[in-house]
Amino acid sequence: MKVNKKLFVLALVFIFAAAGAFAQQITKFGVVDTSKVYSAYFRNSAPVRNYEKKKSEFQEEIEKRTQELKNLQQKKLEYEKNGNDSQALRLEAEITKKTDYLTEYTNAKNVELESMLKSLESSDDFYKKLYNTLGQIAESGGYSMILSLQASNSILWYSNSVDITDQVIQKLGL
Repeated sequence: MKVNKKLFVLALVFIFAAAGAFAQQITKFGVVDTSKVYSAYFRNSAPVRNYEKKKSEFQEEIEKRTQELKNLQQKKLEYEKNGNDSQALRLEAEITKKTDYLTEYTNAKNVELESMLKSLESSDDFYKKLYNTLGQIAESGGYSMILSLQASNSILWYSNSVDITDQVIQKLGL
């Protein structure tokens, strides 16, 4: 009977110790500002630099052609002022033709740039890297769950100590 009592007491001590150990294990959550990570990633990526380069090239071409149109307008005014109506009419036709071309060029390049931007924004490569990085950080940091600040309106408050955004950006090499 004494052995059973000792065994029973020992079992109770073990159960309380185990319960205490499990009770002390707290679920660890992390949050990440995915828009901040997204901005850092694309600010430094080659596709974005290519997009910015094309955008700049298109803008330079538009400015060049706009200046050319202004010069032609100025010449036309000089011809009209000097009474040279035939040259003024010829320049008017050229100005109209070049204005139409510039309008078409601008529209086509804007469509091209929008398409490039949409492609950048829906890049699967970014999301694959992000999820792999989040998984590595979660496993190494003991996080049970990582929440996105943008994806849920249910996060009403969080401590900065659980914000792993900068760690994600650093791990992605940005």
